[in-house]
Amino acid sequence: MSPDLALDTQVNLGLRLTLGLVLGAIVGFERELHRQPAGFRTHSLVALGSAMFTIVSGFGFDGPGADPTRIAAQIVSGIGFIGAGTILQHRGNIRGLTTAASLWSVAALGMAAGAGMPILAIMGTVLMLVVLSILDRVERLARRHLDLPPDGFGPAEDVPNDGRSEDLS
Repeated sequence: MSPDLALDTQVNLGLRLTLGLVLGAIVGFERELHRQPAGFRTHSLVALGSAMFTIVSGFGFDGPGADPTRIAAQIVSGIGFIGAGTILQHRGNIRGLTTAASLWSVAALGMAAGAGMPILAIMGTVLMLVVLSILDRVERLARRHLDLPPDGFGPAEDVPNDGRSEDLS
């Protein structure tokens, strides 16, 4: 049985959905710029879906035996199937782990937005962008200065010089 929600509550929940969508889109845009298999739309939908599941979990069911944590737990495990689809083996190397991790993290952003924690969701988005953008550059710079090949490659001369992270384009 679902409870009747006041109009202002429904508007607030709609704003939570929108926040989840927007934050997921921001991270997805970064992935899209790097031509990753899961980009703008995929990340947007994962964050939106996670926000909606979280809202339905918290507000959609009422009464004894209602447990909002059950749906949240299923989001965490269910997103693993989507992430697994972005991980590929290519020429003996594993690719797509960063994209899979970003999808998993975007699901958490959506959950935070859906649970009414906008500051946490926004900070999570900023930190994800730091990891995806800035730390990628730091890693490449360190590997270049230390004359190390990218992860998953043999000697430096076997490394393709396309400047990309570990994900496939």
